Amino acid sequence: MENEDRSTRHRVTALLLEHGPQTASELAGRLGVSPAAVRRHLDALAATGRVEERRGMPGAGGGQRGRGRPARYYHLTEVGRSTFPHAYDDLALTALRHIATSQGSDAVRAVAEAQLSGLEQRCSTAVEQATAGRGGAPVDRAQALATALTAEGYAAAASTIAGGGQLCQHHCPVAHVAAEFPQLCEAETAVIGRLVGTHVQRLATIAHGDGVCTTHIPGPHLPGPRGSVRLREHTRAGNRSTPARPVPGERRAPRPATAAPSTDSTQTHRERTPA
Repeated sequence: MENEDRSTRHRVTALLLEHGPQTASELAGRLGVSPAAVRRHLDALAATGRVEERRGMPGAGGGQRGRGRPARYYHLTEVGRSTFPHAYDDLALTALRHIATSQGSDAVRAVAEAQLSGLEQRCSTAVEQATAGRGGAPVDRAQALATALTAEGYAAAASTIAGGGQLCQHHCPVAHVAAEFPQLCEAETAVIGRLVGTHVQRLATIAHGDGVCTTHIPGPHLPGPRGSVRLREHTRAGNRSTPARPVPGERRAPRPATAAPSTDSTQTHRERTPA
């Protein structure tokens, strides 16, 4: 029964796509079923946002013809239209291939950045509103960004891990195009980095065959065990983890005045000097 209902509802949406807005009686006549049965399917489609009901003749500004209540016409929504095949990916691929051939990869990158500019602006506003007064740690901003991306259709989620956080996107609207043009993924990664306020690293992408797009967000450096301060000092001095050796020929610092000089230091030095 469920498969039959699904098939009938697909036929209803196909008729609305082919013939435009119709009444339940008109749809029933084309399907060969009763108007009551069609209304049951229309109610189910309306509950999922694929169909909406309007009063009056289509294109007549909601007016009515003759006396009585205006007829109820059912329209296919954008959600309903999206269930039918589209050639958007083919069109995008054709356009980007032409741009890449005629203008080079930098031009493709410029197109990707322009395409994401609107998304970045909307998400930036959402992140700033969500984190206002709570600090701007990258991991906290990633949580707010995940909510904003989900509203944009990316089905995103953020989590905290030992080394910081991860932003996962379970849907990619341009996965098929990005598989051929990685500039789209690169531009999106740069947008994520700007929105969370730190350098991020892409670990996986749907475009490359992974199940989810995963972005690593580094966290703050926490105090380590005893001796870690010395390590950080050496790192600041040039990424050295061991003390620097004395420069050959450099004069040693004088001993403290209270320390008596060793009487056999010269002899010991000579004994250790190779012949």
